[in-house]
Amino acid sequence: MGKRKMRVTFLGLTSILVIALFLLGFITQAAGETLKGKSVVTNTKDARIPVNDEPGHMLAMQIFEGLALFENGEVARTTISAVTDIIPDKGGQSIVYGIYTFGDGSTIVTRTQRLMSADKGGTYSAKATGEIIKGTGRFQGIKGTISGSGTNYRPGEGEVMKVLTDTTWTYTLPGK
Repeated sequence: MGKRKMRVTFLGLTSILVIALFLLGFITQAAGETLKGKSVVTNTKDARIPVNDEPGHMLAMQIFEGLALFENGEVARTTISAVTDIIPDKGGQSIVYGIYTFGDGSTIVTRTQRLMSADKGGTYSAKATGEIIKGTGRFQGIKGTISGSGTNYRPGEGEVMKVLTDTTWTYTLPGK
């Protein structure tokens, strides 16, 4: 094989390798980052109206406040706004908007759907799926998904509802 043909072959293979590495880097970035955490919130406002199709069936507009603790050590103040359709001792669902405010003032806004089923002992098991809608500060341009599970603790007399949720966030941020 001549030197010219070897040079062309070498340049061709090098070009293919560079393109492949570029695409691999792009795919890795598109896969995003994962962050796991727990949130603990308590009900601070609750307005309910009866549906009147069966005993106890209610629609509720609720606000919860608390903290989210992430495995990377960060803590965020959490405000949750929920619209809930619930039947006692059966279950229900909620559409939930969450605002997470971090120590540096950056925020993340999420929207999830929470499906609940009644457990024995007055709690509800919940599964949640949703999306990360937007962010501010260091989270400007964030996009992603959320999945999780948790427990809604039905309040006793004179108590407020408490909710514990384990979540996994998978997200991407614009290039740095």
